[in-house]
Amino acid sequence: MTVVGIRCDAGARTGVGHLVRCVALAEELMARGAQVRFLADLGGVRWAESQLTQRGLPCDPPPADPAGLVAAVERLGIDALVIDSYTLPPAHSVAVRAAGWPVLAIVDGDFRGQSADIYVDQNLDSVITIADAVGLAGLDYALLRGSVRQLRPPAPPVHDSTRTPRVVAFFGGTDAYRAAPQAAALLAATGVAFDATIIGANEELRAELRAVGVRPGQQFEIIPPTDDLPKLLAGADLAVSASGTSTWELLCLGLASALVWVVDNQILGYDRTMARGFAAGLGQLGHFDDRSVETLRTLLTDAGLRTALAARGWAAVDGRGVERVADALLTAASPR
Repeated sequence: MTVVGIRCDAGARTGVGHLVRCVALAEELMARGAQVRFLADLGGVRWAESQLTQRGLPCDPPPADPAGLVAAVERLGIDALVIDSYTLPPAHSVAVRAAGWPVLAIVDGDFRGQSADIYVDQNLDSVITIADAVGLAGLDYALLRGSVRQLRPPAPPVHDSTRTPRVVAFFGGTDAYRAAPQAAALLAATGVAFDATIIGANEELRAELRAVGVRPGQQFEIIPPTDDLPKLLAGADLAVSASGTSTWELLCLGLASALVWVVDNQILGYDRTMARGFAAGLGQLGHFDDRSVETLRTLLTDAGLRTALAARGWAAVDGRGVERVADALLTAASPR
């Protein structure tokens, strides 16, 4: 049996995006009979911890130094290591490869010095050209969870102009930059009718959301983070979210989306997504203006625009990225 280790992190400030895409890859590997072990610091984020426990994925504390990582890989009988981290020093991946184990690095444009046999950059229009390494770049390699993939419609949805639009607004498992209340205020400022489900990552954020005033015909349902998010999205007409790893889930579902860029490393993906017409842009968090309000108002009132966005997004992400990445990883990870 092939054993794959995954070294990634999550936390209140770092978010859960790295973990979510690694869980997606783990699901596919387990479905093929591989064993997966995480070496991760989850930062005490309960939702992140539950993603591993409910799937029966063991998690060991991450080693503090390169020698410790090599020792853990050997002790746990790992055949190949996946690394997905913005903070892990590259000496760790260098040491693992030097000791004879293959490494797959999941990156977002900047490789951050990581040394790998396989690089995966699932971002739109990404390119990887490194000698003596396999490069898997672009949306064909988007790592999506089974709970999303199984809800992908057989054809992109056609929106009904006579129905009050259903909106889902979410900003990751931790919403470290407190985006949800700003998105709720922006929705309310449109002045048009909608039924919105907004995820508040903690009780403080949910209290802020409850304080947002709504206009006639507008309705907010405020809920904590939920594993039912993919089902909520599949039943929605519009998503409001950050331009991050979840964007590819929205496109796969054929869901019209209004995106916000929250941190600098999201700008490139945001700009590329807007340029391709896969989503509508609301701008930078904390800098919403009249154009942001008008963009959101148009999305809520123009069913034809939502239909067009949904069709382009649905065609861009087929949901089979985890299969392609697992193919490459298992080829490299023959049991030792």
